[in-house]
Amino acid sequence: MQGKEVNLSGGGNVPQTESIELKLHLDRFDGRNAFTGMGDGYVAVNGQMHRSSLVVFPDRIIDPWPVPTIEALDATALQCLVDESLEIVLVGTGARHRFPHPSAYASLARKRIGVEIMQTDAACRTYNILLAEGRRVAAALIVEPRA
Repeated sequence: MQGKEVNLSGGGNVPQTESIELKLHLDRFDGRNAFTGMGDGYVAVNGQMHRSSLVVFPDRIIDPWPVPTIEALDATALQCLVDESLEIVLVGTGARHRFPHPSAYASLARKRIGVEIMQTDAACRTYNILLAEGRRVAAALIVEPRA
């Protein structure tokens, strides 16, 4: 499949289809981890492809992250984020938008860390935008195997 180029720094609409591979261009990330692509069964961080679930911080990556499905997402899985100095955690739930049980992210809420639940591709795009704004963000992503 032909990849479509997307520039996250603004301008223009990108038509959405059900099966699309995206190549994202780094812009203002100063050596920090940013998503550079995504597609069926993978995300790319700084050009490096990842085919399993992972957690991305601006300065490091936890890969693999032992959460293959939304059903496996619990408080223990998100514990690696609780002691971080974060403003917001983006949880990517795979190809479909699904909500984990609130107990899974309650410890983050108690630490006043915002949690946003969205599809994995949306979490990648949102992470890059927040990173470019200088926000303290992490993305915990479920990467489902290629269908």
